[in-house]
Amino acid sequence: MTIRMIAALATAAFAFASSSALAEMKTEWVDYSHGNMKLKGYMAYDDSKTGKRPAVFVVPSRAGMSQAQLKLTELWAKFGYVSFAADIFGYGQGILPKNAEEQTAQTSIYRKDRALMKARTQAGFDTLLKSAMVDPTRIGLVGYCFGGDVGVEFGSTGAPLLANVAIHGSFDKNYTPGWANNAKGRFLILHGAEDAGYPLPVVGKVIDDLRAAKAPFQLEVYSGTGHGFSAPKNKSEERANDTSIASTARTFKELFGI
Repeated sequence: MTIRMIAALATAAFAFASSSALAEMKTEWVDYSHGNMKLKGYMAYDDSKTGKRPAVFVVPSRAGMSQAQLKLTELWAKFGYVSFAADIFGYGQGILPKNAEEQTAQTSIYRKDRALMKARTQAGFDTLLKSAMVDPTRIGLVGYCFGGDVGVEFGSTGAPLLANVAIHGSFDKNYTPGWANNAKGRFLILHGAEDAGYPLPVVGKVIDDLRAAKAPFQLEVYSGTGHGFSAPKNKSEERANDTSIASTARTFKELFGI
């Protein structure tokens, strides 16, 4: 671990502890819809703050609106931001995958229909923008696993994001050529070196697209780390999880100004 990485981790840990001590966390479910699909987003924020503030638009993993994903959404609110998890699958209609088979079935719907994926994500983003607490000029996306794939697709629409963060992203091998030309903001890709399902050559294609478009990006690769390290299974993944939080927090502070 480099000195810079240790310093960043310490800074993020201090900010996290300080904000946790001061925050008056409030969470709420937000009903919205996309066509005939009823959706239910999850919002977390510090109720002691007033006025508009930056927002983190969370796209959950293939687990959908699970308790673990809700906790990850709350994490970013503890840094002082409005945090909102988008409902991609239809939790508003009771759709919550119970196992890996059901998760794959749900993600397959959107992987095969990229237009639907983007439209469903846009519905959540538009709902976030309706909040009086949100500064629409300071929004970052954090996508976990499947959410990292969604982040690329949503970024390709030119969505007004200052940051687009993929944490152990489940990237596609064949994005539409030139997708990165429309992307806004800085991409931050945080990936496990031993991710068997989404290995580094797949990540490399995303990086190549960003480079070709001269889009700003940062890539961090964590040794000894497989997929899904936001729910760490060993010491290496614990380190990767902590470092990914620190790197994301640092990036948000740089871009949001707070």
